[in-house]
Amino acid sequence: MYNINRRKFLGLIGCGCCSIVLPSCTSVPITERKQLSIIPESRINRQAAVAYENFRSKSKIINTGSQLKQIINIGKKMENAVSAFFLNQGKNDPTKNFEWDYILVDNDKVVNAWCMPGGKIAVYTGLLKITKNIDALSIVMGHEIAHAVARHSVERMSQAMTINLGTAVADIFLGGAINRTRNTVGQNTGLDIFQLGIMNPFGRKQETEADYLGLIFSSLSGYDIRESVNLWKRMAEKNKGKEPPVFLSTHPSSSKRIENLQGWINEVMIDYPPIKI
Repeated sequence: MYNINRRKFLGLIGCGCCSIVLPSCTSVPITERKQLSIIPESRINRQAAVAYENFRSKSKIINTGSQLKQIINIGKKMENAVSAFFLNQGKNDPTKNFEWDYILVDNDKVVNAWCMPGGKIAVYTGLLKITKNIDALSIVMGHEIAHAVARHSVERMSQAMTINLGTAVADIFLGGAINRTRNTVGQNTGLDIFQLGIMNPFGRKQETEADYLGLIFSSLSGYDIRESVNLWKRMAEKNKGKEPPVFLSTHPSSSKRIENLQGWINEVMIDYPPIKI
């Protein structure tokens, strides 16, 4: 059996990880933030399409009516505006392989919307009680579409894969100390130190980026993005006393979101006016 010392083994592992990670860095459209992208986007999109159809088959979906038409109209305007923007910029359209679809979920208790990778979008009726108008709804839909455009799902899965590989290798040479510490903290507090220390801050970064990109997409589509502040004031009022401390959340607090939006609105309105299609 061939023996190798610890330092040499770590060096080989390090080189191997770098050979995977370094060529796998991409940039988020518009913000140009570098992100890790080990897993092919096409693979994620296929998996998302299957999950979406499964969700549709098990959920109470509203198939007609003015609310659904409103969601589809906003979505179509945003589809066209985003594609036209990147075309006008002479850049690759990150949505060119999307298979867009929109559903309205009949559930007044859920204040939510989401966009799966590949452009599969769901809006819950509970959200419409908070948005109240098309401008506010466009802010939420723009935010969710931004997650897909920015390939956040690919990034998070790539990040998790890298973290798991790194901690597994390190734990070999620390005699299991990482897992012991993780388990001890978890048993005593109910918290996962890796979730708190790595994944949550990473999630907040993505959420803030989606807020910014979503504001841009809404503006490009011709909606009044000043309504974003009113939307989050209503959201803050609804969540009053329920929001967890920021360090425990994957989302920025409502107050932080409002502060960010107020700082971005004028810039976005000037730099990303409604696009002519």
